[in-house]
Amino acid sequence: QVQLVESGGGLVQAGGSLKLSCAASGRTFSSYAMGWFRQAPGKEREFVAAISWSGSSTYYADSVKGRLTISRDNAKNTVYLQMNSLKAEDTAVYYCAADRSHSLYLAVVDREYDYWGQGTQVTVSS
Repeated sequence: QVQLVESGGGLVQAGGSLKLSCAASGRTFSSYAMGWFRQAPGKEREFVAAISWSGSSTYYADSVKGRLTISRDNAKNTVYLQMNSLKAEDTAVYYCAADRSHSLYLAVVDREYDYWGQGTQVTVSS
């Protein structure tokens, strides 16, 4: 069992930056691929980024490529999402998730993930 807790959300002006963190409990964190998703009001939850268990592979949604960076520190049981050049359309609740399947491919759909955090609100003012 893995418990995930996100932090770092807040209110920022367009063009600004935020860094989200997701702290995981449990000894198995370092063996799981991790992902970030987001859900804006009135919209479905959407994939943002994913990272392999080692950190050697990453994958991004086209809408965030070049602006958001996912990383992880397995010694600290933490995954990060550095968010730069933020836009109003990035406003959403951001969730981190863990995939225990050990698949060769990074999952981009939420049903492939097994554990979820409670989310952290990111609001970008234009």
